[in-house]
Amino acid sequence: MKLVMAKEEHIKELVRISKEAFNSDVSVGAKEFGGPPEYDNIDWHIQMMNEGHLLTAFHDNKIVGGIIIFPEEKSSFMYVGRIFVDPIHFRKGYGIAIMEEIEKMYPDISTWMLDTPAWNIRTNSFYKKIGYFEKKRDEGEVVYQKDK
Repeated sequence: MKLVMAKEEHIKELVRISKEAFNSDVSVGAKEFGGPPEYDNIDWHIQMMNEGHLLTAFHDNKIVGGIIIFPEEKSSFMYVGRIFVDPIHFRKGYGIAIMEEIEKMYPDISTWMLDTPAWNIRTNSFYKKIGYFEKKRDEGEVVYQKDK
């Protein structure tokens, strides 16, 4: 797995993957197709790229997913805004590999946080599997944390 800062030529494929990945949540508890805000918006992904928050995940020189991160300046805290993997690559270890790679890229980060819908059985079990613990539940969301 290789993570690189997203480039403009990655955006269309990243948005396609984001749409398919989040729309697949209907199989794990979502009531309808959809995802987090702007999950299907090209301009928003370009903004995330321009602000240095969007990374592209490659395997064998093919884009397999992405991750959006928000490091807190002059801090050892990182918020993972979202991670998405092409559904054709689900259950192949790419999500785990992306999370391991992002942690390697930021070795000084000691606290990682993210949130996910409480109804999403896939993401809730995934985050627990990779060492995150439930910090709190609020309005249908579960907040997870991982300390190094």
